[in-house]
Amino acid sequence: MDLDLALRKKQPVPTTDDPKTDQIEKWERSNCMCLAIMKRTIPTGFRGSITESTSSKKFLSEIEQYFAKNEKAEMSNLLLKLVTIKYKGKGNIREYIIGMSNLAVKLKKLKLELSDELFVHLVLNSVPTQFGHFVVSYNTQKEKWTLNELISHCVQEEEIVLREKTESTHLTPKSHDKKRKRRKDIASGKPKHQL
Repeated sequence: MDLDLALRKKQPVPTTDDPKTDQIEKWERSNCMCLAIMKRTIPTGFRGSITESTSSKKFLSEIEQYFAKNEKAEMSNLLLKLVTIKYKGKGNIREYIIGMSNLAVKLKKLKLELSDELFVHLVLNSVPTQFGHFVVSYNTQKEKWTLNELISHCVQEEEIVLREKTESTHLTPKSHDKKRKRRKDIASGKPKHQL
């Protein structure tokens, strides 16, 4: 149907020796259809602010200006996310670091490139306190890690932290749990004979 013909090709100009009326008619039909479709699908709030145009290409470019990205604002938002994000221990650390890496890649596309060393420090500053020994260990080394090495080491450290958590849970004495239950019962107001 060539509905987008007016958006893809320039308007044909008739010449005296070859009028090409068939091509002109196709283009004009496509232009009218494109305009009608765009005007019908855009939100009503935009309709009054966009000047009436007879060219679908011009109309589309005017709409595009309303949705143009502000690179500075986007860069600022991405940088703020990257600096303030914290790993809460939910999910797995590999996905978390890859998510941070994706933010860094988006910044790179906006022509703000972070060095690998800075990125490693941002990740290490965003991990919870359980990773404290791990962070200190990295800071005392002369060797610098790549992204893959960082992920590998963080995954190992996360496994150690989880193992220690599990072991400490198994080591809690049963009497401690009974005391906690008694405190809950007293706080909830249960009669003493039920204790």
